[in-house]
Amino acid sequence: MSVQPTYFIPHGGGPCFFMDDPRGVWTGMEAFLRSLPNTLAEKPKAILVVSGHWETDGFAFTGAERPELIYDYYNFPPHTYQLRYDVPGSPALAARAAALLKDAGIPSSVDATRGLDHGVFVPLKVAFPDADIPLIEMSVERGLNPALHVAAGRALAPLREEGVLILGSGMSFHNMRAYGDPRSTPGSQAFDQWLAESMELDGAQRAERLAHWADAPSARFAHPPAKEEHLLPLMVAAGAAEGEGARVYAEEVLSTAISGFRFN
Repeated sequence: MSVQPTYFIPHGGGPCFFMDDPRGVWTGMEAFLRSLPNTLAEKPKAILVVSGHWETDGFAFTGAERPELIYDYYNFPPHTYQLRYDVPGSPALAARAAALLKDAGIPSSVDATRGLDHGVFVPLKVAFPDADIPLIEMSVERGLNPALHVAAGRALAPLREEGVLILGSGMSFHNMRAYGDPRSTPGSQAFDQWLAESMELDGAQRAERLAHWADAPSARFAHPPAKEEHLLPLMVAAGAAEGEGARVYAEEVLSTAISGFRFN
């Protein structure tokens, strides 16, 4: 069995991939997500997705056999609230993941009733449309401590050898007030370049940089204070790998630089 890589993927804006897009804003991102399965040596036995749309005290994992969907986006066309992604859950994987964190001294729990939010089902419906791979969601920890999220990823690394694909789902730039403003481009590019350079380092150096990400160029423009929940899934994905990372997606979206990364 091949060891699965980990990824940090952009999930776009709301249900963007399932709406009319006459300007092609989301075309490139959708193509990247759709191509993701072809980059894997083997089909995953299960998928664990860290979402920036679920914050908990300690980490939590969805434990439902058949998770429902949470349509946590607002003022979108009615049909986007009828989207389905009838994927099986995996209570056993949720319990295993929670146990790995607890063994590392990291508080964790399983939520047997929580569904999948749009940070999970929207990009996964594009990347894995058959919905035939067992899937669990992982929260980000409410304290937003970057080093803790890297440590959580490190604790989950054994899952990769068991055929589990670990995905961090968020956005490398997530300042809602800055999207669509051409003045945002230079600042977003500065942070994106720092991020790309940092991800190419080995695990230990990468972890050190991520622990101090807020000191990076334009960091708090890219992710305003107390709003970095969309970056933290990257910390988990990066922490679960020791090898060098690589930027595998880069595009200017709504006047901001957006990237995705793979870690081996």
